[in-house]
Amino acid sequence: MGDRHRITGDITPKSVVSNGHGLVIANNMLYAHSVTVYDAADRDLHATVEDTVQMDDLGFPDYPGASQGAPVEADWTSDGRYAYVSQYQMKGEGHGASGNDDCRNGEKTGRSALLRLDTATMSWDQAIEVGRVPKYVAISPDQSSALVSNWCDKTVSVVDLAKGEVTKEIDVDSAPRGIVILPDDNTAYVTAMYADELFRIDVDKGTSELVRDTGRKPRHLVLSPDGTRMYLTEAGSDRLLEMDARTGEVLRQVDTGREPRSMDISPDGTALYVVNYYEDSVSKFDVETLSEVQREKVGRNPVGVAYEPTTASVWVANYAGSIDVLDDSRPGDTDSGSRKSSGGSFGRPSGQSSDESAARDS
Repeated sequence: MGDRHRITGDITPKSVVSNGHGLVIANNMLYAHSVTVYDAADRDLHATVEDTVQMDDLGFPDYPGASQGAPVEADWTSDGRYAYVSQYQMKGEGHGASGNDDCRNGEKTGRSALLRLDTATMSWDQAIEVGRVPKYVAISPDQSSALVSNWCDKTVSVVDLAKGEVTKEIDVDSAPRGIVILPDDNTAYVTAMYADELFRIDVDKGTSELVRDTGRKPRHLVLSPDGTRMYLTEAGSDRLLEMDARTGEVLRQVDTGREPRSMDISPDGTALYVVNYYEDSVSKFDVETLSEVQREKVGRNPVGVAYEPTTASVWVANYAGSIDVLDDSRPGDTDSGSRKSSGGSFGRPSGQSSDESAARDS
């Protein structure tokens, strides 16, 4: 990873995701209440879309008037046109109590939504009601369904994308977050972050099974391009695990920086990029050796990361208010002597509510 460009503005990105076709979305959650979309080629802001929607216009008459969301994570359709964005909570008439990471409001917490962004119009064109405090969203390889982890319900919603509705809710355990879906479009894995567990899901049957206990706070999962290996960050144990995607067996493990959160893998499968939240850094791992080959200083509280293939760049979402874009034109290069440190940090926006503060740790 080389030259860096820093993006600022009215952003507090919880995650950043490339559509693979030259657009990158950042999800600005509770602090900025927007998604920002960037042109990867020039790194310019392409559009800002507020998280306020008219739910009754999108087929939900029980929620009249304006509803405000809180964008957390996103996944793109394979053609790069639509982004499905999970909303930490929905606020407005008809919605229940506010969401928070400690789930203090129990069943009084309102069910939230998955909103679809149409990049042709840069507007929300669909809402799908999911569970309480949804976090991660993953679209199946065949584009027929999406899985959404519902943090406060201990469930995973199965969404039929053609119908735009939830068809199943599958029980797992406390604080589900990361998800991968295997090439068979039916087998998935999900982390239960506060239970320190990894589950395997059979989507068609609507069942789950405990695969293994993990280290502390298993957070994020990514799949190798060929679908045979998956990688897991243990945020509370400062570890990166490589696992057999068929069995869930741990094959290798390696130490990371402090509190590894999200990660991404290069399209050729040679490099993993992991953000270290409490260290303000991003690490690059050589997949062949599962060794860290580079660590770069980034902005404060890096929480999301994406490899952008059209520009061969690594985008890092710094929760405190910036995005760093690092050139990595040759992701397979693994210069083990490179452990550079550069850059600065930004402060967290002021004026947070208690609900907003409660959303920081996940």
